Amino acid sequence: MRSGLSVCQALRLMLAFFIATPLYAQLPRVLPPGRLPSDRRLGPLKDLDGFFPFVPCETRAAAEKRAEALRRRVLLAAGLWPMPPKTPLNAVIHGRIDRPDYTVEKVFFESYPGYYVTGNLYRPKGRSGKLPAVLCPHGHWPEGRFYEAALKEVLSQIVEGAERFEVGGRYPLQARCVQLARMGCVVFMYDMVGYGDSRQLVHRAGMRPEINDGRRWGFFSPQAEARLQTIFGLQTYNSIRALDFLCTLPDVDPERVAVTGASGGGTQTFILCAIDPRPLLAVPVVMVSTAMQGGCPCENASYLRIDTGNVELAGLMAPKPLGLIAANDWTKEIAVHGLPELRRHYQLFDAEKNIMARPLLQFPHNYNYVSRAVMYQWMNKHLKLGLEAPIVEEDFRPLTKTEMSVWDEHHPPPPGGDDFERELLQRLTEQSRRQLDALRPKDKAGWGRYRAIVGGAWEIMLSRKLPDPDDLQIQQLRSQEYDSWCMKTFLLRYARAGEELPVIQLEPRAWNRRTVIWVGKNGKISLFDTSGRLRSGVQKLLEHGFCVVGADLFGQGEFTPDGAPLSKAPLVRNRHAGKDDSWAYYAGFTFGYNHPLFARRVHDLLTLSAYASGKQHAAEAVAMVGLEGAGHWVAAARAIVGETVRWAAVDTVGFRFAALKAIDAPDFMPGGAKYDDLPGLMALSAPLPLWIAGEPEAEMQLVQDAYRASADEDKLAISPPTEENLEEAAVRWLLKEATPNAAMQASR
Repeated sequence: MRSGLSVCQALRLMLAFFIATPLYAQLPRVLPPGRLPSDRRLGPLKDLDGFFPFVPCETRAAAEKRAEALRRRVLLAAGLWPMPPKTPLNAVIHGRIDRPDYTVEKVFFESYPGYYVTGNLYRPKGRSGKLPAVLCPHGHWPEGRFYEAALKEVLSQIVEGAERFEVGGRYPLQARCVQLARMGCVVFMYDMVGYGDSRQLVHRAGMRPEINDGRRWGFFSPQAEARLQTIFGLQTYNSIRALDFLCTLPDVDPERVAVTGASGGGTQTFILCAIDPRPLLAVPVVMVSTAMQGGCPCENASYLRIDTGNVELAGLMAPKPLGLIAANDWTKEIAVHGLPELRRHYQLFDAEKNIMARPLLQFPHNYNYVSRAVMYQWMNKHLKLGLEAPIVEEDFRPLTKTEMSVWDEHHPPPPGGDDFERELLQRLTEQSRRQLDALRPKDKAGWGRYRAIVGGAWEIMLSRKLPDPDDLQIQQLRSQEYDSWCMKTFLLRYARAGEELPVIQLEPRAWNRRTVIWVGKNGKISLFDTSGRLRSGVQKLLEHGFCVVGADLFGQGEFTPDGAPLSKAPLVRNRHAGKDDSWAYYAGFTFGYNHPLFARRVHDLLTLSAYASGKQHAAEAVAMVGLEGAGHWVAAARAIVGETVRWAAVDTVGFRFAALKAIDAPDFMPGGAKYDDLPGLMALSAPLPLWIAGEPEAEMQLVQDAYRASADEDKLAISPPTEENLEEAAVRWLLKEATPNAAMQASR
């Protein structure tokens, strides 16, 4: 095009040339038609069967900092950030059964009011004083605590050396508890959700349309996921409360408590020990590996394993003793993938003697006599039981299912089912609401607490900081000159993350060193109106000396074959679910390993912010504008980048995470509704200048409280609902706030 043409004439010629194609293909491209960006995110989603290596930190200080972030990640994934206030357990212990050298009792208590944890308590006889204790989650054995293996199978195990006695092989869960009690430990084996006596809820109920209600919902629903309400979280909280129960028994030494479980019980073991400092040692069996991470919803939750895996999560036990036992299953390579890294990790704490892994590859997935024997030696050593080695498991008389069950005519089972499930989640929602309401900032100290909890949650959910500008590269740069401005198109590559963005940059000849990142729901074409002209707000910013940058965020524009934004986010289907789609598409199987689409778009805004403020572009100040359905992305980016984006203008169009009805909605964000939804995100902009539209003032009380508490209430501008031209109003506010030497600019 000739530089003598006006802006409108040039764009009209361009439109005439491309008149036969849709609008989103008519405007400037960075890549040739049909070619997509070379972006890692366009590849297959990661799933639980991937490879999850652990790379230890170089220093102890770095490891401790990493551990703090990972613990917050696990707590958030479990819906326990912040931790709910603990209510009375109201524990009932009854039905004592005497054996010559130990007793067994039936236990039930309330982890949440009305929801019961059930199990059996084993106590040694003839011991005095405070005793060591072992908490035993059981895993996915059929019927859990009541598991009984087939006689034929057990006889084969005896021949193969996997079991010593018929009874131990038929009742391996009881065998573990009996032997630990004989060793002098108080032992509590408790039921997983939906197993044994825990029948108020179904373990893998999956999505059920009848309880997928926007007002009253059950687990697996988008409403539950938006509040991080999961079976994984409930089971993790049950483990914490089981530890509460065990540690408060009069005959238990709370300083000598261990946890051990196999398979799904192994997951419960290392998850509990990752977030609760009380266990002295842990033995997760046939679970920890760099391969399969756990195939059940109770082992998965959104955010749990993004950029981490079971080996690193188990390593959060450091420097306390951690014993791993592997079999001929997904754990079989622990000696070469996992143990060497854990040793280096433990060396940072001068505690290499406290890490052990024993591969028993002659056996399939199990917690058999040979595996149990390894565990007994580890317990003896680190609980300081003082027993002579080797410890040999002896035969015992098993309990029947009736003898083990906590429910009887005097202790009837509590109500359960779909109605109970909805009521439980409603109570959890109200409880969380009360916690967040109590955090509403009233002064600077309160603002700091709110930011630590809500801001800390969003840091984990978005999992990205501002990139280092040195990691950004400009590629395929092309430039087109016009009368008073220049249009550049290029790829902005974030090399460390393997991401690249198609970018349009509009530069006025007299640049005021201010840059505005213009964000639209359709990508960089949002710089133009429906007729193909520069939109009026962008034109006005250029006239006042601002550079304007627009880009296709992930899933927009040149990221899609037809240029239209993704209408659905891709999901992972868990192959371990077989044909049962009701839980095969559980959110945790996708968002436990991959960033949500919403987060990925926010990541792109962080990349643009780093570019605009970095030495390649060198703006003295950066602003960000998100209108017509893009305001929520801008609010999230601003919460992370802080003053790197000095001014932000957001039109929310009334968006709320809680209103989304499907987990594959493009803006679905697990946990988005839990932390005060979009108003909570916007509150995190305080005390930086923020303009908001699309919201009635009554909905903005939290944001106003945040700005008032941070002593910068005048930095918040809320556009009245009567405002007809929001683009004009946003640009007017931005020109007033961000124009250098505003008085001189106003006279232009």
